[in-house]
Amino acid sequence: MTSTREKKQATLFDAILCVGFLIVTLVTCLVILKDYEISAHIPLILGGVFAGCISIFKLGFTWKELEEGILETINTTMQSILILLVVGILIGTWIISGIVPSMIYWGLNILSPSIFLIATTIICAIVSISTGSSWTTVGTIGIALLGIGSALGIPSSIIAGAIISGAYFGDKMSPLSDTTNLAPAMAGTNLFDHIKHMLYTTVPALAISLILYGIIGMKYAGSQINTSQITEIQNALLNSFNTLSPFLFLVPVAVIAMVILKVPAIPALMIGALLGGLVAVAFQGNSVADVIVAAKVGYTSNSGMVFVDELLSRGGLESMLDTVALMMCALVTGGILEKSGILQALAVAILKVAKGTFGLIAATIFTAIGTNLAVADQYLAIVIPGSMYRDAFKKQGLAAKNLSRALEDSATITSPLIPWNTCGAYMSATMNIGCFAFLPFAFFNLLCPIISLFYGLTGLTIEQLSEETVEESENEKVKEVI
Repeated sequence: MTSTREKKQATLFDAILCVGFLIVTLVTCLVILKDYEISAHIPLILGGVFAGCISIFKLGFTWKELEEGILETINTTMQSILILLVVGILIGTWIISGIVPSMIYWGLNILSPSIFLIATTIICAIVSISTGSSWTTVGTIGIALLGIGSALGIPSSIIAGAIISGAYFGDKMSPLSDTTNLAPAMAGTNLFDHIKHMLYTTVPALAISLILYGIIGMKYAGSQINTSQITEIQNALLNSFNTLSPFLFLVPVAVIAMVILKVPAIPALMIGALLGGLVAVAFQGNSVADVIVAAKVGYTSNSGMVFVDELLSRGGLESMLDTVALMMCALVTGGILEKSGILQALAVAILKVAKGTFGLIAATIFTAIGTNLAVADQYLAIVIPGSMYRDAFKKQGLAAKNLSRALEDSATITSPLIPWNTCGAYMSATMNIGCFAFLPFAFFNLLCPIISLFYGLTGLTIEQLSEETVEESENEKVKEVI
């Protein structure tokens, strides 16, 4: 039966009510009831139920319309969900094949605590620029670096922060990155103009991050490295695998090469997982059944050393299922908020009070971060504020690349710091570290929006529309009137 009720436009009160309910529910369950190990799954669903009730009983939407919005939102992130599952398989096969253990073994020989965090950030940045993917970077070299740093006595939360910082610098600056292409497309500017304009925020943020990691590294350089423990770790790795030859590095190199050559992420990662399985059979003496088990439920280490067993007992498709469920719960709520226009009502209200250049840039940044929190997807966090503020930037006489930079400095950068966001869920599941644990040490991700706001306040690096563009815009207005 089709509803004949007239739809009402969502108001600011509706938006505050829905978003406020979601935030209160999340805080109550994750902070107040944390002793009961309650995750974000049910709070997100409750937020969706509340938003659905507002949308149906107050705004006049039908369930079918909201369901369409949910499915559209899920469809936009389905690739991310598939990548997450494939990465789970890849981690399992890369551990049983000795690829990740080899990286850890040889890394312990060449990296010292004093330079480790700096080296980690730079290595992840290079790999991410080359591949255009923070996810691939964290799921491959990031896992190995996490193991090496932990063996050197550095807390895993700090290491994860450095990995995230490097991975997102590269993801943000690479022309191969999907978000780096999406942001200028939404803002209406050229890809390479966008990348050049981002240098003003990314380079200072990376430089400050490296200085901070260097200072932290000095703390661990001053302490005595337990070489006997490192030797014990290396021996445990050698005893668990037939070979830990550098030859095994050819598999991750092949995956990186495929991504550089623009092979789609899912086939490239799947090929990497299959190569890992072949190496496990050919070089480590595992059976095909052993590889399949590792790909499905993960690898179980029995080295006899607790640290090594905790480090290597991970991976597998099943390890990602809880994260996929979390993402789906978030996307249900996000789809309802987007379809009903509740998020748009909030953004419009923000735009009314955003005065001048700083107000507009601040509105873009906080709307993108808010969308990341509410909708739980970095792509929508670029698309929604990008489409809403595009004309506002033109009216303010600001070049479109100011908008695209603000979108990346907020939507892209903050996404891995939110546990229920698709990116945050992926990073947390892949490294087995909670987002709130590595958030204080993801210096690059924290600095980018701050530097972007500083430029908006001072006017530094903010570029105005060219005279030609202004004339074209005026001509378009005349045509519309005619």
